[in-house]
Amino acid sequence: MAKFLNTSATNYFLEELIKDAKERLILISPFLKLNDRIKELLTDKNRLKIDVRIVYGKSELQPEEISWLKELTYIRTSFCKNLHAKCYLNEEMCIIASLNLYEFSQVNNNEMGVLIRRADDSELYRDAYDEAQRIIRISEEVRITLERIASDSDQGAAATVSAGQAPACPKCGTTMVLRTSKRGDTKGNTFWGCPGYPQCRSLIPIEGNP
Repeated sequence: MAKFLNTSATNYFLEELIKDAKERLILISPFLKLNDRIKELLTDKNRLKIDVRIVYGKSELQPEEISWLKELTYIRTSFCKNLHAKCYLNEEMCIIASLNLYEFSQVNNNEMGVLIRRADDSELYRDAYDEAQRIIRISEEVRITLERIASDSDQGAAATVSAGQAPACPKCGTTMVLRTSKRGDTKGNTFWGCPGYPQCRSLIPIEGNP
């Protein structure tokens, strides 16, 4: 029987699901910015040579995230266009929840989800597993490299994007707004800024600025 999870329970069982994985681990989340605890658990899974698949749906990965993922041989990362599902599975448990694998969401947002145990509801678990495998099949496995670029903000390095469709904030997930720098060497340059400023100071420079 599925178990309801509130915010704290969702975070707790997500850690337990990752920690208890013995054969395989599937993490499906549109946004991807892992906290240190999740990184520690995944690094340990990589050391144990456990097959880990991560599927995400937003291309604005931070350089530090990409750098970390590149070092993990047994963790494969795929990009799925139009991904909105959040689903996490090992060989015995599945969590379907509102929670993204996103540091800001795990700390600040109210979430809920359900926990499915294979031993208690094998049919429901199988349905979720089959759908997760379908998402993996239609996803494109990625090998991304990005260079760090200088920024006049306290956020340091960030990925550069073009001035087309507004990207999602890499910290809080809200749609960013086009802004113009008013100071320093970058005065007059345009960039994507988070509408949550000053609480969220995330920014993404735009290609083509001098």
